Amino acid sequence: MTNPEQLKYATSHEWVKVDESGELTIGITDHAQDQLGDVVFADLPALEQTMSAQQACMLLESVKAASDIYMPVSGKITAVNTALEDTPELINEDAYGKGWLFRMVPENQADLEKLLSLSEYESSLDE
Repeated sequence: MTNPEQLKYATSHEWVKVDESGELTIGITDHAQDQLGDVVFADLPALEQTMSAQQACMLLESVKAASDIYMPVSGKITAVNTALEDTPELINEDAYGKGWLFRMVPENQADLEKLLSLSEYESSLDE
């Protein structure tokens, strides 16, 4: 599992992990998966698709609701977690690890500065 303190966050409840190459791994926060309830379907984004920040890029369906997932920054989708097609419950079981959603290359590294730290994200939940 990834340490949540080492991640960046969007106010729309996505986490962002930046690797050494600059590629990003995206998932939803523990708070988001808790609010959704048991995830039963993940409609993953298309590979090589370029999208804008805050654009809906995929859909998660749970026993409670269907929820759009948003691009935390602008960029191109480079990989999707195909394991979620058969086992979407990984999102609930390991939101910061095996339940990752997709990987992407950001259009502009400076966009990452707009994301929140863990403490800033947690504070936004109280507002």
